[in-house]
Amino acid sequence: MALEIERKFLLQETVESLVQQGEFQVVTEQRIEQTYLALDVNQELRVRKITDVVTGELSFTHTFKQGNGLAREEIEYSITESIYEQVVNAFQAVPLTKNRVTAEWNGMIVEIDIYDQLKLTVLEIEFESESEARAFEAPQWFGKDISEERQYSNKTVWRQLQKK
Repeated sequence: MALEIERKFLLQETVESLVQQGEFQVVTEQRIEQTYLALDVNQELRVRKITDVVTGELSFTHTFKQGNGLAREEIEYSITESIYEQVVNAFQAVPLTKNRVTAEWNGMIVEIDIYDQLKLTVLEIEFESESEARAFEAPQWFGKDISEERQYSNKTVWRQLQKK
């Protein structure tokens, strides 16, 4: 199982304004629909439909995550569109939808998730170790550090969508 170590920030500025200011360069943009199949306090199981915004290319993934906060174990693999559709149709859940902008900043990759169903934009940056993540000093424009605030986790937001 791979270890995912990331910090998350509540981005207040738009991607467009940050590009104009020269803060980063956009590499790709994807449209993501994700549905959770099982959740508990420390684990999650989800599927995703990912569309490349420029090429229209589709991919589908199945992901298991364990843990909370800064570092979590993760297993992710590709699935077919047929499997994805069967699972999503069986659960009849409202998918969490967002655009993900992947950008290069200071020689590092950042991912910016812009959610549709709520006013929320989150910037994520991954690290090789927890010590590297904790030592990282984010520029002010990254916004508030929400790495360990569960109310901003995808699974919490998805649960809220199901109640509407």
